[in-house]
Amino acid sequence: MKVILTEYVYMHGVAGDVVEVADGFARNFLIPRGKAVKATPASIKKHQQLMDLSVQRRKELNQRLVEVAQKIEGVELVFGRKAGRNNKLYGSVTTVDIAKALLDKTGIDIDRRRVSDRPLREIGRFEVPIRMGAELSPAVQIVILREEDVAKYLAGQEVDVPVHAPEEYIEVEETVEEEVAEEAAQ
Repeated sequence: MKVILTEYVYMHGVAGDVVEVADGFARNFLIPRGKAVKATPASIKKHQQLMDLSVQRRKELNQRLVEVAQKIEGVELVFGRKAGRNNKLYGSVTTVDIAKALLDKTGIDIDRRRVSDRPLREIGRFEVPIRMGAELSPAVQIVILREEDVAKYLAGQEVDVPVHAPEEYIEVEETVEEEVAEEAAQ
């Protein structure tokens, strides 16, 4: 029997799939529990209209996400924090801080879980990705300074700010250094 699944069914498919299943499985399990509906010509036509509408809405959503990503890309957020002599912060700049500062600066409310996972714990300039979708991750520039240097920086005066490479570059550099050390040991 052909049915249209209304939710995920293990080993058969996901919601929206039109699948062929055993008659008894459909009559005794899927249809009574609301996991599927019988695939009649009318229900297939209705299903196709819903799928077309779904594709159209998904395109509109992606277009809005691209517009938001363009507004966010390259935005510079400046944070003033207390820090020790070794440039380590007393505390950190968290994803909540970044999301709130982004809302204040651009008016775009981003869920804190979409901001990079790691808290920033030292003075410097960082590039932090914002996960908007599978292929969309605009980067925000984060500048963390000592509290007393923020006014100078915003006024355009020269302030020494270390630049930190993104994590993937750091891992590659560490791997290269380890390989060079191994070759030297041989």
